[in-house]
Amino acid sequence: MPTAALSDFNAMPSVGGPLLGDAEFQFLRDFVYKHCGIALGEQKRQLVQGRLLRRLRALELKDFSSYCELLRKDPHGELGELASVISTNVTSFFREMHHYDLLIDELLPRWLEQKKNGGRLRIWSAGCSTGEEPYALAMVLAEALERAGSKVDARILATDLSPQALEQAHAGTYPLDRMGGVSDERRRRWFLRGEGRYEGYACVHSRLRELVTIQPLNLLHEWPMRGPFDAIFCRNVVIYFDKPTKQRLFERYAGLVEPGGYLFLGHSESMHGLSDAFELVGRTVYRRRVA
Repeated sequence: MPTAALSDFNAMPSVGGPLLGDAEFQFLRDFVYKHCGIALGEQKRQLVQGRLLRRLRALELKDFSSYCELLRKDPHGELGELASVISTNVTSFFREMHHYDLLIDELLPRWLEQKKNGGRLRIWSAGCSTGEEPYALAMVLAEALERAGSKVDARILATDLSPQALEQAHAGTYPLDRMGGVSDERRRRWFLRGEGRYEGYACVHSRLRELVTIQPLNLLHEWPMRGPFDAIFCRNVVIYFDKPTKQRLFERYAGLVEPGGYLFLGHSESMHGLSDAFELVGRTVYRRRVA
């Protein structure tokens, strides 16, 4: 699932393009809800039409009926592209810094001490978008490992549904104007300045790549990993899910987080009334209850 859910900007359809009929829009609403967990209201019709016109042109399809037929024949083959089209990946390095402060000041030192005799440390960035979140996590993890002189087996899993977002996450190359959340010290330490055709870009250090595994994943479908995770970051992903979808997702997270482990949500998200498996311990920070 892309990191940010459905965009709210007013996308107007191109003049002269095919119209999104009632039957096609209802099919797309059902399809997106089933496979992405996003409920598209009637007020999103113009946005969907405007966004999908570009996809129709790329596929050389004449109308939305043809696109719906493509989804019927190969739902999984086109799902990632559809999710990318109707969603907006809004993310940045060290967004919601208080989460990283908690990791740096308390959680990582504790985990590394607990696991120094052979344990594993695992963090999952669920909805990693274009990679800024997992690479920011990798920076603080690498720094914590150095401070502790630790050789703990530590890894970050980064997953998303969007093929375009994952392509950039794999590349690890970002425009300099998107580096605002990274301190000068960390820029010097963890990034290489691009040259030639990469002028104006920064590329993540190989050490960060070693810590991060990037994989495609739909949060609503089967999960290949078994955990356990010390922490899961699922920020700005569930805000547009309906209540039953959120409840199912949080239940699944509870099955993968260590008792006493942590789940981090976005600033507009809450687990209130949705799960008894976690307790609120900070600003959008939840801890898995210990039985």
